[in-house]
Amino acid sequence: MTCMSCKSGEMKEAKTTYFAQLNNCYVIIENVPCLKCEQCGEEFLNITVAEKIDDILDSIENIASKIFILDYTTAA
Repeated sequence: MTCMSCKSGEMKEAKTTYFAQLNNCYVIIENVPCLKCEQCGEEFLNITVAEKIDDILDSIENIASKIFILDYTTAA
């Protein structure tokens, strides 16, 4: 698959770290599956992963303190 950003790089399966700032805390989700461009480094999440991240964020927003770090593979 060709990169949608630079239009010349190839997208390869990779892992990334996702950062989010919620109302009362910061969330870091490690090992999130993504497609990453070999040329420009742009990362894209597929819809399933993005929806799962939304579910994770909804569930921890009420219980997290200031910083919450988790691994996607154990939370998904």
